[in-house]
Amino acid sequence: MNIAFVGLGHMGGPMAANLLRAGYFLTVHDLRREAATEHLGLGARWADSIADAVADADVLITMLPGPKQVTAVMGQVTLRPGATWIDMSTSTPEAARAFTADRLDAPVSGMAKGAQSGTLQIFVGGPSELYERFMPIFQAMGSTILHVGPHGAGYAVKLMINLLWFAHLVATTEVLTMGVKAGVDLGVLRDSLIASPANSTFLERDALSVLRHGDYDESFALALACKDLGLAVDLGRDVGVPVELSALVEQIYRRGKASFGDLAGEMAPMRLYEELAGIHLRIGDAA
Repeated sequence: MNIAFVGLGHMGGPMAANLLRAGYFLTVHDLRREAATEHLGLGARWADSIADAVADADVLITMLPGPKQVTAVMGQVTLRPGATWIDMSTSTPEAARAFTADRLDAPVSGMAKGAQSGTLQIFVGGPSELYERFMPIFQAMGSTILHVGPHGAGYAVKLMINLLWFAHLVATTEVLTMGVKAGVDLGVLRDSLIASPANSTFLERDALSVLRHGDYDESFALALACKDLGLAVDLGRDVGVPVELSALVEQIYRRGKASFGDLAGEMAPMRLYEELAGIHLRIGDAA
């Protein structure tokens, strides 16, 4: 099976490498040829254009920044008969309306570390027969693969996952900052929240990169987080659901981007609260 893989960024790069390690033959393309250095070393073929990449492909996999780039690729791609396009980007249900039966939307969750370890969660929208046919490909990149509905459902699920995670970050940071300023030890406060009905995966696991190491996760840039939040808020408007809280979370993230720059990490909004409160949220640090 010949696979064309387009988009070798923080997520797509390790995903493509895992496919190569699983024994698949890949033709790869990215705006930056240097992004393919590892893949060429693993036996991939470089393509100078998307058209060249897909010329002999049985499967095209794209991992792109957003719907604008996905739409641009749509205009450049003519797959040969019988070939399938699997788009693993974060995009919108509206973008999937142009999809035909030979395409799947299959966005991922699990951050860059999940892409590197091959333990991503993959949410597939499209025909169930294609989902079953390409399960081995998904299993080379992820540990949890779910068929979530027709075209566009994968995109919608991914937007909701990102939206809720970003909301967890903002709400958790407010609570931790307030509790510490009220005199509670940060470690004690976190342990108490974990033991309560207010526990969350973010509080228990994800927040530790900041709380222990001051790592705001620059592997996923604030510019991309703001893009995803904007897409989620737009989806709420499109389907007629009020999204006041989601819109506020988006604005907090945009404030973080304005303060720290496009390339700051996705957890950088926690820095906003730290700076406003005059503290560092670190386990073991004095408030």
